Amino acid sequence: MAHHFQVNLRGMIELLSNHLYGRREVFLRELLQNAADAITARQQQEPGFRGEIQIEVTAARGKPPTLMVSDNGVGLREEELHRFVATIGATSKRDAAGKPSLEFLGQFGIGLLSSFVVSDEIVMVSRSLHGGPAVEWRGHADGTYTVRSLSGDLAPGTQVYVTCRAGAEELFDTERVAELAAHYGGLLPHPIRVISRRGTLQVNEEQPPWRQKYGSEMEQRRALLRYGRRVLSMDFLDAIVLRAEAGGIDGVAFVLPEPANLAARRSHRVYLKDMLLSEAADNLLPDWAFFVKAVVNARELRPTASRESFYEDERLAAARDELGSCLRKYLLRLAERESKRFEHFLSVHCLALKALAAEDEECYRTFIDWLPFDTSQGRMTGGELRRRGGTIRYVDDVAQYEQMLGVASAQGILLVNAGYVYDAELIAQLPHVFHDVQVELVEPAELVHDLQELDAEEQLRLQDLLAAAEQVLRRFRCMAEVRKFLPAEVPCLYLAGSEARFLRSLEQAREVADPLFAGVLGSIASRHEGASARVCLNLRNPLVQRLAHMSDSAGRRHCLEVLYVQALLHARQPLSTAELALLSDGLVGLMEWGTRQISEKR
Repeated sequence: MAHHFQVNLRGMIELLSNHLYGRREVFLRELLQNAADAITARQQQEPGFRGEIQIEVTAARGKPPTLMVSDNGVGLREEELHRFVATIGATSKRDAAGKPSLEFLGQFGIGLLSSFVVSDEIVMVSRSLHGGPAVEWRGHADGTYTVRSLSGDLAPGTQVYVTCRAGAEELFDTERVAELAAHYGGLLPHPIRVISRRGTLQVNEEQPPWRQKYGSEMEQRRALLRYGRRVLSMDFLDAIVLRAEAGGIDGVAFVLPEPANLAARRSHRVYLKDMLLSEAADNLLPDWAFFVKAVVNARELRPTASRESFYEDERLAAARDELGSCLRKYLLRLAERESKRFEHFLSVHCLALKALAAEDEECYRTFIDWLPFDTSQGRMTGGELRRRGGTIRYVDDVAQYEQMLGVASAQGILLVNAGYVYDAELIAQLPHVFHDVQVELVEPAELVHDLQELDAEEQLRLQDLLAAAEQVLRRFRCMAEVRKFLPAEVPCLYLAGSEARFLRSLEQAREVADPLFAGVLGSIASRHEGASARVCLNLRNPLVQRLAHMSDSAGRRHCLEVLYVQALLHARQPLSTAELALLSDGLVGLMEWGTRQISEKR
């Protein structure tokens, strides 16, 4: 025996209010959508028909207020009320194949139920354009409803009455209702009129500026920026008109006045068939377009069930590509024709341009010469780096770059800091786009090759110092070298390649891991035991020079221990337990050695 699923309407209402719909006020959006769809259906049968929507809040003394939304659309017959209004998931807005029609806003057959979020009773009075008597449908939050025929000659159309539930009074205030109607339906082509004691107010009189004609591009730009200030409460740098055939999209993207936070969610105000869908849609523009906030309308995209975003499909992907093309064309035109405005844009949204250049080769060719990079010889653009000639050497980690910066600057070595987001990718791509350019990723350990070597006499004289340094550093997997380099104030450098840094991180993780995981890390570390870092002593430094002539082995050892830890700190390396102990022992040993020297002199 077959059984039917049972639907608990109160549970459905809780699902709608707490999960499917983000806010209770969307019930008014759903009512406006149904009214707009009814007018669209009538216009399909009567081309040129002028539809309109009216909203009114009434309240009898001692009774809760009632919101009425009426339209002069196609209307419904009694059979359609049973089939569509009283059946969850059923909708009249489908094509011959049973698929949701893109001509209509509503797609899922649940919009009217959203009114139960603020009401325990919904009344619908409707008369069909196709004849028959007017009918009244009265639904209750417990899942029951009644239908009855009405006498009288009513005009085709529908009126929906929603009675306020306790706690929802704020949403039945006339001024609030007018505000929400303008918010959700401000772009609808059908007049929306809110009736109150003060008279009748049309909340959507003006078409958006991107659909109007202007005498000049500057006049249009000013109108768009005024619109952006009014609807988004922000003064923007610029405005970009958007068009996409895929999805039937039009609108405007506003350039943010401040750098965008990469970690922040990029959200936009989107309309579907001129009805506000969401103010936080995040899947319409490409990921790299985080420098704009858009207001757009789509006619042919599919909404999600909550109608607060778009369904991911091929059409949305194509629309996203077209909108990205609009933004690319704007930036390319700005760079080629309006250099001052482009420089201003670049000063604010450099990161966005880097993201775009990293993704698109045409944009890369256009923008790379403008994009700034930090170097050991000051900030330089990509164009300045290319024109300088020679191999462009770069470091892809900020901490490593800062470790090498002082020495590279003093030696006159040009080193690019490519440790920030997109920079390493942009520098590495240079030879693929400009074949006369060569780049080289530099490891800190390789910097020693650029430092001045010692002559034979100096090497002989420093054998004891090197042997003492090797003895101190051996247990830390470090080799000791002596070179001559600037600045002379730096006594030594800690230089580690990627494998040595990896091994160091493993050993530090082992110190805090439980025995089982420490054993796993130890097994991994054993495969990299050949990796070693270098500590390079600077013979130009007065302290190192004195150490070279120091005969007291204990004092020299303590100095070398402290110098090693100082080099680690300068390289921004966290200290292991053994290195912390070395620092403590070295400092105490130096103090004891120093006080002993003073006592002996006395």
